[in-house]
Amino acid sequence: MGKINQQALYADESSVYRIPLEAKPGDRVTLRFRTGKDNVDKVYVISGESRWAMEKVTSKGYFDYYETQIDVGTELVPYFFEVRSGDERLFYNKQNVTDDLQSCYAFGIVPGFSTPEWTKGAVMYQIYVDRFCNGDPSNDVLTGEYSYIGEQVERVENWDEYPKAMDVRCFYGGDLQGILDKLDYLQDLGIEVIYMNPIFVSPSNHKYDTQDYDYIDPHFTVIKNDGGEVLPPGERDNTKATKYMKRVVCKENLEASNEFFIHFVEEVHKRGMRVLLDGVFNHCGSFNKWLDRERLYEGDSDYEKGAYISADSPYRKFFKFNNKHDWPYNKYYDGWWGHDTLPKLSYETSQELYDYIMGIARKWVSPPYNVDGWRLDVAADLGWSEEFNHKFWKDFRKNVKEANPDAVIFAEHYGDASAWLQGDEWDSVMNYDTFMEPVTWYLTGMEKHSDAYHPELMNNADFFLNLLKDKTPAFYGQSYQVAMNQLSNHDHSRFLTRTNHKVGRVGELGSRAAEEGVSRPVFREAVTFMLTWHGAPTIYYGDEAGVCGFTDPDSRRTYPWGHEDQELIRFHKELIRIRKENPACRRGCSVWLLADGGCISFGRFLDGNYVVTVLNNTEEGRRLVLPVWRLETPDGVLMNRQIMSVEDGFTLEKAYYLVWNGEIEIFMPPYSAAVLNYKSEEAVWKDYQ
Repeated sequence: MGKINQQALYADESSVYRIPLEAKPGDRVTLRFRTGKDNVDKVYVISGESRWAMEKVTSKGYFDYYETQIDVGTELVPYFFEVRSGDERLFYNKQNVTDDLQSCYAFGIVPGFSTPEWTKGAVMYQIYVDRFCNGDPSNDVLTGEYSYIGEQVERVENWDEYPKAMDVRCFYGGDLQGILDKLDYLQDLGIEVIYMNPIFVSPSNHKYDTQDYDYIDPHFTVIKNDGGEVLPPGERDNTKATKYMKRVVCKENLEASNEFFIHFVEEVHKRGMRVLLDGVFNHCGSFNKWLDRERLYEGDSDYEKGAYISADSPYRKFFKFNNKHDWPYNKYYDGWWGHDTLPKLSYETSQELYDYIMGIARKWVSPPYNVDGWRLDVAADLGWSEEFNHKFWKDFRKNVKEANPDAVIFAEHYGDASAWLQGDEWDSVMNYDTFMEPVTWYLTGMEKHSDAYHPELMNNADFFLNLLKDKTPAFYGQSYQVAMNQLSNHDHSRFLTRTNHKVGRVGELGSRAAEEGVSRPVFREAVTFMLTWHGAPTIYYGDEAGVCGFTDPDSRRTYPWGHEDQELIRFHKELIRIRKENPACRRGCSVWLLADGGCISFGRFLDGNYVVTVLNNTEEGRRLVLPVWRLETPDGVLMNRQIMSVEDGFTLEKAYYLVWNGEIEIFMPPYSAAVLNYKSEEAVWKDYQ
């Protein structure tokens, strides 16, 4: 027997190579492994001190397939493969063929860990509510309605006006009615999940400073009982902000707001779409009813006194005060990262607070609200120790899943999240490490905030693949299939702006600079990658319409209704259609076919469905030969080009590529992307059924 063909070796944590993918305690699990046909002598599965010989069960095309079965209990089963041919011995784990057998790179069966089926490969859409669509001007925040961070809030009259450098107190009027009004648009685009930035009562436009976790902000829904007065010019004392108090403290308005939200979720569900809420539990806001630094609730008999106001407040232990003798109006509390507008919640000192938030976790995913899951803000930065952090999220998951087993839990996290992705805390993360950052570096050379440009990283295919190889093992298969993959979001610059290679922020460069010299061809490459790759591709509102912007706050521009880039919208729509028509894009295995400077290609395959994505991020046309045999694509078939983007747009014109001797040849114009597919007769018949 000759040398082992390393290119033929394959296994992953998909339902093709592990059956079932999501095992329960006591299950017998079938593990599969692929080798070149008649190319190896022995294949073993190794887990700790245990070793199982695998049996060759079938051969097809260029490959042999080996299987074995193992019984799982309640503990994690890490495993890797050993392949032998004569005196040659190779090991295979999440890094593929490797000599590095560190446990962090092992495949893993996590008994009892499952992620909701509906999330696997789902197409999501993130909405910054204030900037998406104003469906009801009667609920708009009014200029002078209250004071926030030292100045009165402002109603922006011109929807198309650029955000200011200090934008947090500026309101454009977007609301939930606006989203309802645009459900036809979202449905036509192909969106399956709507993720909204926070919508609970809050004084900021971003609402990451929660005022009341029990109610949706009436400024986003309906104000049933309006009244009171805005602040006089120059006034900053919110005890005089009687209109604001009427709108967001009055229980009649709050209850009506929640009723509207019930209707909202029902309407979204009728369209076959899901809803995710944004939960901020590491801190609240200084306006919060438990602290009440603005004294909005002080004289209202429906509310207990806040911890800022009284040492006898039932909420005193919700916060950590550093001066215990400064009441009333004790301003010496710990702020999150030192921000006094963001008081840190002190769960360790208050079981009541702990239990309350667990109730909130359950409340919104339960009837009558029936939200489909949570996105958690900076989730690893909660509590006073990492040990407590893990305890909190384990209890949070237990409460959410008991209330709604089909709810999903995403977390915002920077860096290695593996400690929280062990099956008993988060389902997955906003995928910075293995999507946003590597894709941005490769296609633009830019840092995700647009704070740095590294031309040496652009078109550096080796760096790109090594980054993925190093970071992806943090995920088990259940998490990887649902990872929230974004090109842009509310915290970072718009991807389209990153294509102009301008370093800086709106305060120094101005908003117009974010639109200058951008490259739509490169952006289309990125979108093609996102919508054919693993995980849950998540479009940040307006990206599909050509919205630009430097990092926060400039990335929070309004959706450009009436002057959208219709070509880009059509491009997104077609790619989403292609994704949905090809199961391999949603849940399939993946193999890298090419990584050559500015040209990369990968393939996805599942049950007779084969998809190839090709990118040419250079100014020269390239003729490429792709080894599609690695996808198990049979010889003699024609791969069909589904879409190709080029410098001046995109085409759906069909082109066909013959698979011969396991390869196809394709010409890629400058700054282009293409998606090809082939479906076997069995796969076509399965789709038909």
